[in-house]
Amino acid sequence: MGRFFTVNTLLESMSENSNQSRITCSIPLDTEGMHQGDLMLRYSDNAQPLGYYPIPVTVMKNGEGPTALLLGGVHGDEFEGPAALMRLIQHLNLEQVSGRLIILPALNKPAIDASTRVSPLDQVNMNRAFPGDNNGTPTQMLAHYIEQVLMPICDMVIDLHAGGKASVFSSCTLVSRSQNQHLFKNSLDLAGAFGLPLVWLLGEFNDDRSVNAAALRNEIPMIAAELGGGGGNDPVQTDIAENGVRRCLSSTGILNDKAVEDDNRSAAASRLVEIRSPSQNLYAPVCGLLDRRFQAGEEVAKGQLAGFVYPSGQSWTAPVKLRFPASGLVLAHGNRGHVAHGDMLAMVANDVQLA
Repeated sequence: MGRFFTVNTLLESMSENSNQSRITCSIPLDTEGMHQGDLMLRYSDNAQPLGYYPIPVTVMKNGEGPTALLLGGVHGDEFEGPAALMRLIQHLNLEQVSGRLIILPALNKPAIDASTRVSPLDQVNMNRAFPGDNNGTPTQMLAHYIEQVLMPICDMVIDLHAGGKASVFSSCTLVSRSQNQHLFKNSLDLAGAFGLPLVWLLGEFNDDRSVNAAALRNEIPMIAAELGGGGGNDPVQTDIAENGVRRCLSSTGILNDKAVEDDNRSAAASRLVEIRSPSQNLYAPVCGLLDRRFQAGEEVAKGQLAGFVYPSGQSWTAPVKLRFPASGLVLAHGNRGHVAHGDMLAMVANDVQLA
């Protein structure tokens, strides 16, 4: 006899399946060994009407131990992170792992293929797409899979970024503030292990649609990293990323790597900064050619000359003089020679002292 569905049971069944991901993984996540395959992003469009968009994934599982989720390529014009994770995949031996690594070196692969910040499939910024939507656009579907499927089975997350084409950062790790002091400390410890001397604390002004916010909702220790910028692939920054990830994995017992130098780096030795208000940032007041007079990593004072904007095509017009609205550290600067009204020209951060 066939099953008889009442309206109520049908609605209950629909509700149970309403949050299931439409993305499938072509390899097992919990089987011993090294496995490589795809996250199969099914999105019917002109290019892939019946197929899927492949998102490369590598899983390395060896015995008992924590699980680390390693992400690169959230933005498609930031290449240092993807290159560092590809190096790890090629060079790590399974015998070095105690636990599990889930590595997604090119999470936003359509954007990486196009060398663009946002996905060409839907024009959505993945780091503004969480918690995602299993029935949404391709980027929203991927964000949903990361937050709802992968993060709940992980013990730590590392997300590697750079400034991309549009900006250049003073290299730093990012840690979300949390009322859960144990979680906050574990994330700070990860930042210390990564080894950069600058840590950007994310608090009131952090976007709750980011990977960091997704990890915070899952109560998983996490760091992100900003590694320079410019839209190329800086070998120095790629080295920093690879070595930083290795140190983090070693510090948590996932990786037995004799090549990792124990240099006793700690979060306590790092400089902690935060963005106290978006009004401290410098934005372009007009369109034109930017004559910038500062670099990321510089200390600046309120009222200090930051540069000039020359109106395009009007060499006879006096330039607009730019001055910093606040004192602090230039955490990042824009990377465009010609700017539009509203472009971010400088992010200014201030020191934080933890109690």
